Amino acid sequence: MQVDWLRGDAGGANHVMTFGAPANHDVHCGICGSLLYSVVRDGTFAHVTLGTLLDAPGIRPNAHIFVGSKAPWHDITDDLAQHAEWR
Repeated sequence: MQVDWLRGDAGGANHVMTFGAPANHDVHCGICGSLLYSVVRDGTFAHVTLGTLLDAPGIRPNAHIFVGSKAPWHDITDDLAQHAEWR
């Protein structure tokens, strides 16, 4: 999977930590440790942390899943459907 660094210094790819095999791995910021993205399903999909995007995503959440095991101090304050487990 090809990743293009669009912001930050030109050596941005040199400031990351990669954990896992080439076809399935997580990439974290080498400075703060934040998750940037994960490559999954043998390299066919990438899960991207929304905070790393330059533009607003073209999709929006339509439900909350796994609320049966959410932290008791986390309040869900919107009107989206809530599912205790994977729906």
